[in-house]
Amino acid sequence: MIRNNSLALAMQSRPPAAPPFYMRRFAAGRDAVRFQNIQHGESSMYLPQPADRHLPDSMPQPSFPAGVGNTCPIPGFRSVPRTGVIHVMHRAQALGFTSEHPEWANLGQGAPSTSGLPDAPRRIACVECAACEQEYAPVAGRQDLRMKVAEFYNHFHRQGKRSKYTWRNVCIAPGGRAALTRVAAALGNINLGHFIPDYTAYEELLAVFRSFTPIPILLDPATGYRMAPSVLEREIVSRGLGAILTSNPSNPTGRLVAGDELRQWVELSRTYDCALIMDEFYSHYVYGRDEARVSAAAFVEDVDRDPVIVVDGVTKNWRYPGWRVGWIVGPSPVIEAVASAGSFLDGGANHPLQRAAMELLSPEVAEREIAAIKTEFGHKRDYLVGELLRLGFEIEAEPAGGFYVWASLKGLPEAFRDAMVFFEKALAEKVIVVPGAFFDVNPGRRRPHSCYKDHIRLSFGPDMEVLRRGVAGLTRMLRGGTPGAKDGTSYAAAGV
Repeated sequence: MIRNNSLALAMQSRPPAAPPFYMRRFAAGRDAVRFQNIQHGESSMYLPQPADRHLPDSMPQPSFPAGVGNTCPIPGFRSVPRTGVIHVMHRAQALGFTSEHPEWANLGQGAPSTSGLPDAPRRIACVECAACEQEYAPVAGRQDLRMKVAEFYNHFHRQGKRSKYTWRNVCIAPGGRAALTRVAAALGNINLGHFIPDYTAYEELLAVFRSFTPIPILLDPATGYRMAPSVLEREIVSRGLGAILTSNPSNPTGRLVAGDELRQWVELSRTYDCALIMDEFYSHYVYGRDEARVSAAAFVEDVDRDPVIVVDGVTKNWRYPGWRVGWIVGPSPVIEAVASAGSFLDGGANHPLQRAAMELLSPEVAEREIAAIKTEFGHKRDYLVGELLRLGFEIEAEPAGGFYVWASLKGLPEAFRDAMVFFEKALAEKVIVVPGAFFDVNPGRRRPHSCYKDHIRLSFGPDMEVLRRGVAGLTRMLRGGTPGAKDGTSYAAAGV
């Protein structure tokens, strides 16, 4: 557990009435970071479960699938729930799914197609490992890669601005979840606002570290899951928020905060000394906008003073999920703190792949990749949205970013309106989706009820062939009956 000791930071002075945000929001750096026994373990460790275990149709506690509670049969350990997506994939694998199986359609796992795209840069198929790269890399990452990341943000988001990022504003981490875990470990004794729905992995992440208090903020489907700046300001002030964590574009809704709205978010962060932690892993997947990509970094005034922290990596935006190379961009004192957290959490990112990632950050390479992504994934988005609407799903907000569709089951026949039941019936047709309740981020299970039992998330990350296979499976299920439906109910049986 990381505690904020309010130690002074070596930095430029600021008016006494407004001390730097990171003195209150984050642990102060390598010498100030202390840790005690973390009672709840690491969120990336999953409790093994029997592959042949049968899941009931109704699962009132979706964040504890398989009946996992708070105890473990081995003394000294607790049971650790899988994240929603990992649980879904384990369930599919128990039924025969493999990534190479020609009959399955994985519309569940949040992974983009890694194959070559028209007009995209060549894919890196082989990475050489120099002798020096068989040694540990620095916990904060190779300095040359850190500088490449800084130059990337300066090129795309800080042209003509006086304040520029340098390598001191970047920390390399072994993937996005590790980067977010470093940030969480460095937070101080604050109220941390997070939105509902949002990324399923946030739930256990926000429950593990006890130095801050997670505060849920429910988004309204009637507004397309948007958070107007005026409403955000009210939430910051009334709830006494010291930081906000959110994915942008949103996983799972596809909501996008951009342009003047994003500028106002950053201004509120600056005005109220509320750290804005932006998970921007889908920032290349932006549709219907002129700018190449979207980032809160574009509206930062002073890179070492504004409380804006950006988390990103090559996993989604460059479509190399297996590399596990991510980064944190922010004020240099925050970078010192998260690097210190990394020294005991993960030890640092893969050394040779850090060097390989530098090629991807070239502006010319990135611009070609972004253009190819927008063309290919925009086409897949239009296809999947259109097919889901044809089948009777309701889509409260068409995805403006990312590669997910957040679909409501309310318009389907009653037998298909429970997302956990829908999930099991879709598996019978070899189609994988993710029940919406997994995105009801509820750290510590403090809320007794669960939202989004009638929603599912579908990914258009896979190749078009997989999307068509998935749509065909859902069509069979809804139109002609499904082997997984115990009562045989279908659209056909309902007279639709």
